[in-house]
Amino acid sequence: MNISNNDYDKMVKKASPASPIWINCLKAFLIGGAICCFGQLILSLYTRFGMETETAKPLVSMTLIILTAILTGIGVFDKIAKHAGAGTIVPITGFANSVVSPALEFKSEGFIMGTGASIFKIAGPVILYGTTAASVYGLIYFIIERVTL
Repeated sequence: MNISNNDYDKMVKKASPASPIWINCLKAFLIGGAICCFGQLILSLYTRFGMETETAKPLVSMTLIILTAILTGIGVFDKIAKHAGAGTIVPITGFANSVVSPALEFKSEGFIMGTGASIFKIAGPVILYGTTAASVYGLIYFIIERVTL
């Protein structure tokens, strides 16, 4: 049975509902912005209780990572991400979720071959290539600075 491209396109359109792109963009913007505003609220609380801003900033990131890991572990973050889409991926919460999700998914295979081997399946390439790119850019910057002296 041969199916033409036109027939295939019709089947795909019928099987795939149209994505409400503007609503999805609005949800991503609002929820991603809410996550960032929550981070700013945490920063304000830390500084209000006497912590210096430069000390509080990394603690805000750590707090968001820990909260996201907990919410991912109890299944709440996935429900938020279902509606927010890229709004939960862009902030640091997306990174935390990308580390915790595979760890939970493969925990039944044991700590070594399950969690240990799978924890960085999604985040690993980001860490690898981000670190590599930072090193290369740093080296280039170092060389340029030495040459211009």
